[in-house]
Amino acid sequence: MKTINLCILLSLAVAVYCVPIPQFTEQDENFAESYLKKFYNLTEETGPSIRRGISPVSRKLSEMQRFFGLKISGRLDADTLEMMKKPRCGVTDSKIAGFSTFGEHKWKTNSLTYRIENYTPDMSVPEVDDSIEKALQVWAEVTPLRFTRIYSGTADIMISFGRLAHGDYYPFDGPDGTLAHAFAPGPGLGGDAHFDDDETFTFRSNTGYLLFMVAAHEFGHSLGLSHSDDPGALMHPVYTYRDSDTFVLPRDDVNGIQSLYGPNPDKDPVQPGPEPPTTPDACDSTMVLDAVATLRGETLFFKDSFFWRSYPQSSTPQQSLITNFWPNAPINIDAAYESQELDSVLLFKDRRVWAFSGYDLVPGYPKSISNFGLPSTVKKIDAALYDEKSGKTLFFVGRDYYSYDEAKKTMDKGFPKRLDETFSGLTGKVTAAFQNKGFAYIYSGVHMFEYSLSSGMLFRVLRNNYFLACNNF
Repeated sequence: MKTINLCILLSLAVAVYCVPIPQFTEQDENFAESYLKKFYNLTEETGPSIRRGISPVSRKLSEMQRFFGLKISGRLDADTLEMMKKPRCGVTDSKIAGFSTFGEHKWKTNSLTYRIENYTPDMSVPEVDDSIEKALQVWAEVTPLRFTRIYSGTADIMISFGRLAHGDYYPFDGPDGTLAHAFAPGPGLGGDAHFDDDETFTFRSNTGYLLFMVAAHEFGHSLGLSHSDDPGALMHPVYTYRDSDTFVLPRDDVNGIQSLYGPNPDKDPVQPGPEPPTTPDACDSTMVLDAVATLRGETLFFKDSFFWRSYPQSSTPQQSLITNFWPNAPINIDAAYESQELDSVLLFKDRRVWAFSGYDLVPGYPKSISNFGLPSTVKKIDAALYDEKSGKTLFFVGRDYYSYDEAKKTMDKGFPKRLDETFSGLTGKVTAAFQNKGFAYIYSGVHMFEYSLSSGMLFRVLRNNYFLACNNF
């Protein structure tokens, strides 16, 4: 990447410091400006903020960075540009935290009709019909809303596939980018959902865009919801693949739609069904992390279907779904660590391990954890910690731990050992572990123990959110 030197004159010291800053291409800058115009209502108006020296672009960049949990700088950076390039819904984003609605825009009846006007060539007619029906059922499951399909005339929700300019003054943009858009409840276009036929829609595969997931999101708009800044919500604007057979509407979306229509009166109080998943909160002092690992200077904190990426240069950790970063990765993992030998991060779940280099699954993975030389009696590992000094990886299993030589690819002799033989004061189950600046940090429940690996000496007992910053805006 090309850089330029930003020279700052410090008048008191009469010295000049030159700092390299990233320089984006004109194409990148034009793309970012177009994105802000489309999704954050960037205009060329001259207002009070300009007179104070704050540009409209900077203000809208800050707004977008706040929405996506990025470092708020008001400047274009690599993470912001990367987020802008992710496939997403074409509806503008809201400034409100959590779920939000289109104000008073909601249907006055709970009995709604829908009509599929045409079909995508990517899927069979029965596959499209099934995907649409399932997507509507996502919302019917938690509300009094009921949907009836009609085959002629005008329905409340008209569903169509189109390319580029398709008759509603909001043209699509070709492959990727904007996948679809929908309109809030109301007359005319109100409630209608349009899908970009330049995309590759799929029935079950994650090689394209799962129509069920795209449609379920768009129908949220059709019913009156706008976008949520909760990265685990269905109404988050960025596309996420999830299995249609096991999908359960997240809690943020349930709260949003029930604020408009109320709960499902037919829900069985004895067997209410799966509990809606809740996005973990870094500010939750009772949260027990699944795993912690490093990756090329970043620290990754895993919990349920999510992880946070913490950067040395930023105090704001970025939360994301694991499968948004690694589509082939498991969720609710047991352990993770960075392998220097593979230049990869390894994720463990039950008896298998996945290795990812960048975004890609390393060929030959997933593998059995027995490849490390662990005995067949080990059903899962609780945590993994790589020691840079010795080149050994420690695997924690119950009250014991094993030592694996990364260079020799063999398990060290004399193991397993009892935890309390090496780590004084560690009496509970290990839930996560990683190394930072030569110290070992071993998590047990809501606490974290700081050790010297060479001596086993315990220095401090900390809360488990010591490294995971809590950001309440």
